[in-house]
Amino acid sequence: MMVKLRNLVLFFMLLTVVAPILLYTDPAASFKTPFSAKRDFLEDVTALTFNSDENRLNLLPRESPAVLRGGGGEEVVVYSVDKNSRRQEEARDQLSARVLSATDDDDDNSIKQVADSASEIHSRERTPVQLSQQTSEKVDDHHDEPNAFGAKKEKGNNVLLPDAQVRHLKDQLIRAKVYLSLPSAKANPHFVRELRLRVKEVQRALADASKDSDLPKTAIDKLKAMEQTLAKGKQIQDDCSTVVKKLRAMLHSAEEQLRVHKKQTMFLTQLTAKTIPKGLHCLPLRLTTDYYALNSSQQQFPNQDKLEDTQLYHYALFSDNVLATSVVVNSTITNAKHPSKHVFHIVTDRLNYAAMRMWFLDNPPGKATIQVQNVEEFTWLNSSYSPVLKQLSSRSMIDYYFRAHHTNSDTNIKFRNPKYLSILNHLRFYLPEIFPKLSKVLFLDDDIVVQKDLSGLWLVDLKGNVNGAVETCGESFHRFDRYLNFSNPLISKNFDPRACGWAYGMNVFDLDEWKRQNITEVYHRWQDLNQDRELWKLGTLPPGLITFWRRTYPLDRKWHTLGLGYNPSVNQRDIERAAVIHYNGNLKPWLEIGIPRYRGFWSKHVDYEHVYLRECNINP
Repeated sequence: MMVKLRNLVLFFMLLTVVAPILLYTDPAASFKTPFSAKRDFLEDVTALTFNSDENRLNLLPRESPAVLRGGGGEEVVVYSVDKNSRRQEEARDQLSARVLSATDDDDDNSIKQVADSASEIHSRERTPVQLSQQTSEKVDDHHDEPNAFGAKKEKGNNVLLPDAQVRHLKDQLIRAKVYLSLPSAKANPHFVRELRLRVKEVQRALADASKDSDLPKTAIDKLKAMEQTLAKGKQIQDDCSTVVKKLRAMLHSAEEQLRVHKKQTMFLTQLTAKTIPKGLHCLPLRLTTDYYALNSSQQQFPNQDKLEDTQLYHYALFSDNVLATSVVVNSTITNAKHPSKHVFHIVTDRLNYAAMRMWFLDNPPGKATIQVQNVEEFTWLNSSYSPVLKQLSSRSMIDYYFRAHHTNSDTNIKFRNPKYLSILNHLRFYLPEIFPKLSKVLFLDDDIVVQKDLSGLWLVDLKGNVNGAVETCGESFHRFDRYLNFSNPLISKNFDPRACGWAYGMNVFDLDEWKRQNITEVYHRWQDLNQDRELWKLGTLPPGLITFWRRTYPLDRKWHTLGLGYNPSVNQRDIERAAVIHYNGNLKPWLEIGIPRYRGFWSKHVDYEHVYLRECNINP
């Protein structure tokens, strides 16, 4: 009897356990894969409605679609994902950024147009839209999770996004600024105080950090705290159109500020480039004072008998910058195999003549020979002989370069650089007159550094050409149409707009061939034709391209690498293998605005412990 009673009790206990399982479990579910079951379950739950309105189910993932029409007419689906984890919040932010970039117009539309776009979004945000699998993958992609180093993998590849924490903190600041400007957020003073406090904390954590390793250890805590506060802001502000309108307005404002800053940067860079630093102004004054304290015998250079020896290597430098000229000479001699065979012919102006002589008297370049001349002593170079000298001294030319609001002047500030009014800049077209007894000359600018022996250039066969130069047509803007006005028939009938340009700065000139082909007369003829500046506007390269048209021999590119005065990404291998590196551009190495990456190539040829440099406070 007791056994039967016990079995009956056990039966009823088993029935109470098994019956609910059988009643509430779908037998067919066992035939579904875990993935499909989860997907069907989520679709069923997120489709629930109440009183014909969609209501949030915070426990489960839900996407509320809206359609945003871009500037080009394309429709972009926007999904707002309610997820609690940090991974899903970051995915939503990335998607929002992509939407903003996809709907950015190319023109400068007004805020009214931004508001219209936002209104369109608001009117569509309740419209049912089929969820595309591609967008779902962007939102729910597991590859967006931060790795152990704070970087995230980007969808579609294995590239790690560096410094993800810095990027995230900066994005949080932008989102915080949006919330602080919205009326609904301003109406909640407690939220505003909290958000401002979080902004200050994030700003202190960011400071000047540019990578995750620069951030303090507390940065991750600040990030989490800010994310929680921003989540409150999202609950307060549920009108997406207002947020989008504010973001678009901020975007347009940032673009306008960027345009203004770029214009200001260009102006200040041009201004700095033509301004003499205090140290470089002091140096010639000190040198000039000491030069005139010498007696006449002490003012003379040795080895002057080598100045016209055609068996030696002759260089021509035209400059009023003492320090830059010294770097050219020092770097050339340092890398020369036979320094005693090198002769430097330096021509400067009257103001720097004594200073230039004093520098090389006090710092002789070893066994090399130095000659310093004053351009004012070239009596043959006058306005009756040189049309460019006549033009440079004319009132119309001075007004063109210096009077910004003159009716005939150009608004571009680079056209008003005083270097274009200096005859030193045009002496390169008078080499046979300056050196009548020489056969071949290597012309060097004062913003170059020599890294290898240059004597091999005198062995190059120019094949009947006058000029040997490195071509620069690797870029489209270094062709003839960049420098010459091909709308003028004189230019279009005589030259090819796609012809390859070449570089001044390191040029081999065959002076015998120059005289034979009467190159100076060619230069004068074209200068006379350009009195009204209709053929070209400024500089010496445009007339050089014309004068040496079909008379230029292309040198191997290893001889001359350009761009160190404006391009921060010159190939390091090109720099290392170049015989001459050229700081062409405004960012000269002796200026504070010079590109730091390249300054060392120049400064290693300057003795900053020299008494003159220390007295003038010239430092590396």
